[in-house]
Amino acid sequence: MLSIGTGNFIIALAGVIDIALTVYMWIIIIRALISWVNPDPYNKIVMILNQITEPVLRPIRRWIPRHSLPIDFAPLIVLLIIIFLKGFLVQTMIDLARGMQ
Repeated sequence: MLSIGTGNFIIALAGVIDIALTVYMWIIIIRALISWVNPDPYNKIVMILNQITEPVLRPIRRWIPRHSLPIDFAPLIVLLIIIFLKGFLVQTMIDLARGMQ
């Protein structure tokens, strides 16, 4: 009986993580699209997007040698990481929970 409740909890947690990763993925996409139009940096929406995404993008930017590339590949790498987490972590949690039931 305990394993059924635990399995359901893990499935629910996997669903929440999946939704959170999807929302963050769209936030990264919106930030990347907005950056193409040179937005006003003092716009509230732009400031919020920067505050939400910069802590994740900054370490990746340090890791990637830019040299003189005009393209920022950090959002693409974050999107790939999110897709991996959705496919591996979330699915592994669901499979684990189903094995408990």
